Amino acid sequence: MGRRADRQNKPGERDMEEKDILILAIESSCDETAAAVVRNGREALSNVIASQIALHTQFGGVVPEIASRKHIEQINQVITRALTEAGVSLSDITAIGVTYGPGLVGALLVGVAAAKAIAYAAKKPLIGVHHIEGHVAANFITSYPGQLSGRSALASAKPKLEPPFVCLIVSGGHTHLVIVKDYGEFEIIGRTRDDAAGEAFDKVARAVGLGYPGGPKIDQAAREGNPHAIKFPRAKVEGAPYDFSFSGLKSAVLNHINHAKMTGEAIHVPDLAASFQNAVVEALVNRAILAAKEYGYDKLAIAGGVASNSALRAAMIEACEENHLYFYYPAPILCTDNAAMIGAAAYYEYQKGIRHGWDLNAVPNLKLGER
Repeated sequence: MGRRADRQNKPGERDMEEKDILILAIESSCDETAAAVVRNGREALSNVIASQIALHTQFGGVVPEIASRKHIEQINQVITRALTEAGVSLSDITAIGVTYGPGLVGALLVGVAAAKAIAYAAKKPLIGVHHIEGHVAANFITSYPGQLSGRSALASAKPKLEPPFVCLIVSGGHTHLVIVKDYGEFEIIGRTRDDAAGEAFDKVARAVGLGYPGGPKIDQAAREGNPHAIKFPRAKVEGAPYDFSFSGLKSAVLNHINHAKMTGEAIHVPDLAASFQNAVVEALVNRAILAAKEYGYDKLAIAGGVASNSALRAAMIEACEENHLYFYYPAPILCTDNAAMIGAAAYYEYQKGIRHGWDLNAVPNLKLGER
């Protein structure tokens, strides 16, 4: 495999004479069919996403059976586009990376089956990737299609992101605070005790009639509202300073809505959205900053779908500046489910010698750190 047994390079460090490593990555864990080609774990040569949001909006959320069928329709075209837009052929690819969990089992199986078929036919190594680890790895991508020219200049003002660092993972199904000890190695120091942050966004958005997907709808509505209009609770978990709890906040918002309806009081949706969002952001930022300071790290990253929230980004930037921390966050297109992040994670797994056999299967409830 040409590993550098006699050299001391860390994963991601390469000698000039080494050949580029190209990962063809596939992601189908929920309602996005995605494929990408990633070079050396840092550069996305292509990042193709076929979204199903419009299809599922009419149902108020993702319908697993419909998602699986749509993946089957889209998977081959998406993979072909990813190769074409990257300007490479399958023979140029070093390895195939694919999400195998967590996610919707039927959706995962489509991507896993496609990846195994391609890897077998093309005689390429197969690498299964944890979806949440992929979200963390999105922070390693410094170049991607459609990138604004100003971003690279901004990124150059801080050190290249390498482990160890603290990462806040916030999505529809997960809210974790972790220490990224090494590429693919995590220590969970905090997690939600009930609802994930993204789940709370979706439920509140549905309750006030904003619809699906809740996160972007709340974010947009909150821009016109007063974040201090309504005082919602900020829950703390006794004895667990890095853990989260959003069920009480969600219930408080629903109670506020029900009380307003019963008394005939008008609900100003922007104010409600802004106040709810402010409570969530405050909880996320405070715990992340506390963890970075108490564990002694000067680099803090965010990952997951909620990481694209404008209020969270702004609050994190301000808090990190005040506490002299370097703050890292993926481009919005790399926060939602995509294959570029899977390719980045697969690259570091490849560098560590990780290979999967033809028995690789979908694991819908795969925990962070499990293999």
